[in-house]
Amino acid sequence: MKRRIITTKDGSTTIHLEEWNEQYHSTHGAIQEAEHVFIKTGLQYLQNTFNPAQIHILEIGFGTGLNAFMTYLEAQKQQLTINYHGVEAYPVASAEITQLNYITELKAENNAATFNKMHTCEWETETLITTNFKLTKRQQFFDQINDQRKFNLIYFDAFGARVQPELWTVEIFQKMYNALQNNSVLVTYAAKGSVRRAMQEVGFKVERLPGPPGKREMLRATKNN
Repeated sequence: MKRRIITTKDGSTTIHLEEWNEQYHSTHGAIQEAEHVFIKTGLQYLQNTFNPAQIHILEIGFGTGLNAFMTYLEAQKQQLTINYHGVEAYPVASAEITQLNYITELKAENNAATFNKMHTCEWETETLITTNFKLTKRQQFFDQINDQRKFNLIYFDAFGARVQPELWTVEIFQKMYNALQNNSVLVTYAAKGSVRRAMQEVGFKVERLPGPPGKREMLRATKNN
């Protein structure tokens, strides 16, 4: 599938898949989307609501590593202890990673080595990125996830249901529910009614919330039992 680097409306880059007319991030702003959906509505909400001593994150779609890197930056700012698992069936090539401008757009030049380490560390191996941030990159299909009560936050950042409807089913969200501890949260940029109903069917309490730039709504699901 033909891929190219494009610049989104906030100046940050993403990868465009021409055959699907789909991107790894919102064309309205890759960094703005990650900040709104995953950092503010996910990580900060979890911290403010449940205040876990350690935060165990599962990312569905590690992709360009933007969400992981922004989570790392937030962890340093707030002195959070995070164990991060990023699942990706088709890892992004290093040649594409070097073309992304996240370090400069986030004004994170002092953390350039960390961004590089996230992409060069071994897959299937827990890597100590810093004393308070562990990263495990897992190359697997999402339907192969069988974690049980391990995480308290899921970033559900799969490609959209328009191009990969099989990733937004009751079966997949049952796996997400099973992977979460009690008092845990899942956030996604998606807001389709079918997605919300699939989440509710497996036991999530689901909220419709204001979406990132260019998107009216997003979803946050909570597991309380």
